[in-house]
Amino acid sequence: MDRPQLADFLRTRRRALQPEDVGLPRGPRRRTAGLRREEVAALCGMSSDYYTRLEQERGPQPSAPMLAAMAQGLRLSLDERDHLFVLGGHPAPRHPGGSGHVDPGLMRIMDRLQDTPARIINALGEALLQTPPAAALFGGEPPADHEFSRSVVWQWFTDPSSRRIYPAADHAQRQVEFVATLRTAYARDGGGSRTARLVEELLARSDEFAAEWAEHQVSQKHTHLKRFQHPEVGDLELYCQTLFDVDQHQALLVFTAEPGTPSADKLELLAVIGAQQLTPATGPSAPEVHRTNNCSGM
Repeated sequence: MDRPQLADFLRTRRRALQPEDVGLPRGPRRRTAGLRREEVAALCGMSSDYYTRLEQERGPQPSAPMLAAMAQGLRLSLDERDHLFVLGGHPAPRHPGGSGHVDPGLMRIMDRLQDTPARIINALGEALLQTPPAAALFGGEPPADHEFSRSVVWQWFTDPSSRRIYPAADHAQRQVEFVATLRTAYARDGGGSRTARLVEELLARSDEFAAEWAEHQVSQKHTHLKRFQHPEVGDLELYCQTLFDVDQHQALLVFTAEPGTPSADKLELLAVIGAQQLTPATGPSAPEVHRTNNCSGM
């Protein structure tokens, strides 16, 4: 671990970020160049004291998950993230599909969508980040009892209760879409990849998945209009718009309702529910972004 270089890198990246870059108000009395330390700590999900000690060359060696959180909070590029890991005394993470690091550009868009259901997923259907309304729409975080517990494909074929969010009449279409997307990722990533491990485990566990996999569907054309069954607000019809990051094989999904419809009214109610479910921030006025969830909304 290179404490002086790590501290210098953190300081320079913090000062390069402006409040507008992360969805924070600038305020009339801001004198700090860039973000304040407590603001960065909140974005990274850590205490202000812990982050401050790292910048002052006094902190302990950060764990790999802590470095990943700092890379995300500071909106680092992949190259910057790898550099941060090396300075922190860890090998740089591999870059294949399924990476948990979100592109800073997608993060900036997410920061401006806090009143809308929006989520970023990887090629395995794992929700990496999502807004509070998205958390309210898709439900609570699943138990971390398996490597792929956050994958919508894994949930679909190992936990039938995960299908309840969609009307039964839509299950066949959703299933084809989920497996076809996984098939494309499998062809790209190849044997020995994390994607291949997911496929192998599902083939061993689920006859239903094996039958669907044998169909070799590869179309990724998903329906834009998606129907949901929410336990509190009822049925919704939402349009899903997708923005792809082709380098990291991630997608930003944004869900909207046609103005003036019952679904639009229910979407506003979801925004209220999402705001009520916010976890108290560890610092001042940090935008709340949930990192995982139990259903992918692919």
